[in-house]
Amino acid sequence: MIAIVDYGVGNLFSVHKALLAAGAEAEITSDEAVIRQAEKIVLPGVGAFGDCMKELNRSGLIPVLKERIEVGVPLLGICVGLQILFEDSEESPGVPGLGIFKGHVRKIEAPGLKVPHMGWNALAREQGTDLYDELPAGSYVYFVHSYHAQPEDRSLVTAVTNYGSELTASVRQGNVEATQFHPEKSGKIGLKILRNFVSRRA
Repeated sequence: MIAIVDYGVGNLFSVHKALLAAGAEAEITSDEAVIRQAEKIVLPGVGAFGDCMKELNRSGLIPVLKERIEVGVPLLGICVGLQILFEDSEESPGVPGLGIFKGHVRKIEAPGLKVPHMGWNALAREQGTDLYDELPAGSYVYFVHSYHAQPEDRSLVTAVTNYGSELTASVRQGNVEATQFHPEKSGKIGLKILRNFVSRRA
């Protein structure tokens, strides 16, 4: 079973629907016991970094999430669910993130282009993940964001996209992986990405 963490933000129902379509048994939950029993965890997030961290702190779920990460349970962050895995963000100065990944979240620099970056962009895949197995090169996925992560260790980046400059599209470190784009809004490509996560062995 995959636990979709409900801490008051995120596209919970669209993520749930997409995971079911990808063949998963999935449950939207804010129950520590359910999260503790889950084989995999999905951490969604939309809106501002600071608001997401405020709600996640309020939920009381941070200790159980860190506990499950520590014991090797696969976790997939989505959108701001990627950003809060880092140390902090320029969007919300003084608000600490979860610090699972070393690095910071920066404002997108895209002279002449609209920010937020909203729409379909091609992925340029790098090493370190099976999330994109069997996807055509240059597959398009759907983004909605004004900030992107910059890991201290560049080897954590598993895909980038270009929007005025190179932007981090996804990262992975061990059992923790995250996408800046929305796989649940990315059509057949997104569904295949979720299938790859669902079928991954813990």
